[in-house]
Amino acid sequence: MRLTVAQALVRFLAAQYTERDGERHRLIAATWGIFGHGNVAGIGQALVEEDHMPFHQGRNEQAMVHAAVGHARRTNRLSAHAVTTSIGPGATNLVTGAALATVNHLPVLLLPGDTFATRPADPVLQQLQLPYAGDVSVNDCLRPVSRYFDRVTRPEALVPAALAAVRVLADPAETGAVTLALPQDVQAEAYDWPEQFFAERVWRVRRPSPDEDELDAAATAIARAARPLIVAGGGVRHSAAEEALSDLAARTGIPVASTQAGKGSLPHDHPQDVGGIGHTGTAAADHLARTADLVLGVGTRWTDFTTASGTLFGHPDVRFVNLNIAAFDSHKMAALPLVADAREGLEQLHALLEQHHVTEDYVHEYAEEKLRWEARVDAAYAVPDEDARPTQTQVLGVLDTLVDASDILINAAGSLPGDLHKLWRTRSPEQYHVEYGYSCMGYEIPAAVGALLAAPGRPVWALVGDGTYLMNPTEIVTAVQERLPLKLVILQNHGYASIGGLSEAVGAERYGTDYRLRADDGSFTGPPLPLDLGANAASLGMRVLRPRTIRDLREALADARAATDPTCVYVETETADSVSGPPPAQAWWDVPVAEISTRPSAVKAREEYDRHVTARRRHL
Repeated sequence: MRLTVAQALVRFLAAQYTERDGERHRLIAATWGIFGHGNVAGIGQALVEEDHMPFHQGRNEQAMVHAAVGHARRTNRLSAHAVTTSIGPGATNLVTGAALATVNHLPVLLLPGDTFATRPADPVLQQLQLPYAGDVSVNDCLRPVSRYFDRVTRPEALVPAALAAVRVLADPAETGAVTLALPQDVQAEAYDWPEQFFAERVWRVRRPSPDEDELDAAATAIARAARPLIVAGGGVRHSAAEEALSDLAARTGIPVASTQAGKGSLPHDHPQDVGGIGHTGTAAADHLARTADLVLGVGTRWTDFTTASGTLFGHPDVRFVNLNIAAFDSHKMAALPLVADAREGLEQLHALLEQHHVTEDYVHEYAEEKLRWEARVDAAYAVPDEDARPTQTQVLGVLDTLVDASDILINAAGSLPGDLHKLWRTRSPEQYHVEYGYSCMGYEIPAAVGALLAAPGRPVWALVGDGTYLMNPTEIVTAVQERLPLKLVILQNHGYASIGGLSEAVGAERYGTDYRLRADDGSFTGPPLPLDLGANAASLGMRVLRPRTIRDLREALADARAATDPTCVYVETETADSVSGPPPAQAWWDVPVAEISTRPSAVKAREEYDRHVTARRRHL
């Protein structure tokens, strides 16, 4: 079959499927693209030829990757999107999105154009030239953030490259960003392809069972523990292991804390759910972590936010068991490894622990801790005056009264991830969509577009602060173009609220974190910048609601939830006090402080830092 390389690739991708538990999904459900001279005549023309590959028009290359990741997360990694760009800046704009996908183990196929393989002129437009290497292009920036990278410099090289790419995309232990760099001349070159290359292929997503010896060792360690704790990570959700986790926790009485990626693995009202863990966790979960003698991590990477930078798990004899499909992650924390699919591992642990249950005293202890924390959430959500301007936590509280299990909340950066991890009462596994592996400002709006494409009919909320909004509002235009009922909430707090607080805590005095006019003395201490982000969203095609009070906010959020067109709720928030604001961090996070300074605030912050560092330990 004689086709160009680009035509062959698009036709090949349209015939790839995944299958897990008897359910089949398109592996590459759609392609995002912004066309330039590096891909318009190749992939662009091929997409016109191929009727079976849907296309979405993006506005920013990084944002297109975020949209693809939002889709992949919503489909539990069983379906992905491809992203095509031109050469040069179009390609390098992919790097941040690729890093986010790979850090979070979420599949996305990147198809950047590349400079001529045949070098008819040297250099060509947007070509990077290095005196020491003639075969390097800007696309090589994608190598360290890709789980697989190849440059297709000859037509016949596409066959092994494409097969390797989809193998990695469909592998739950290896998946992440996959890059096929496509020289613009090769994209348009014709070749005689074997018809078998375009035959329908089904990539079965494995559910590997645990090794029997590892399983026995893990079950024995759990059964012997007096104060076991389960930490649910993103792997629980990717494996669709929520029911297995619920059954194991209910049968054994072992409490379950969750990372940002794992929150929602159990609904908030499950008796064994004790909320988020770590620096942004609940007092209940962090208390249990400090006193646990055995911790079962399920599908977690054990980041510093989860471990409180190595200071959280304080029991002198604490041991870890890690159930993870990736051997690399299963050996962290000097754990007993249990390398397996999360659902398979949990079900087999359940069978071995059928007769085991923690003490009633332990159950009573964590149930009381959970009740105390729920009272703290109620205080943060409380509305003593409906006619007052809302705080950020009151915005979340009002939204909490309006949503049900069908709603999806998307966030990634700023002060919102901490508030959500501590406070949000998750009702379904899909509801809590906070990207905190890379915590990328600007993820929320495009990811919401991707989630809407994957879950039509469900209310999808993108929650952003003003700093995040200014990073990347471009895909509002895509939501308008695709007629997607995006629900955007912009919280105007005049700066980088999260980093402002951190700056103050480390002795940097909030320098450069507020959005204010420059004063006569050169400092940023003038009035707030005269920004109207609501007007900006309206200019991009959204309907904008502007609540002034909590009463208005309640009506605006209800209106947005019912809307069938892209709707923005633009609300200026009030600074919260110690009662109505979010609870402070319940565990430490290591951000090094200047060891020497002439500023009293930095000197004091260093003293506090040195105090916390003494609690840090390596688990060996």
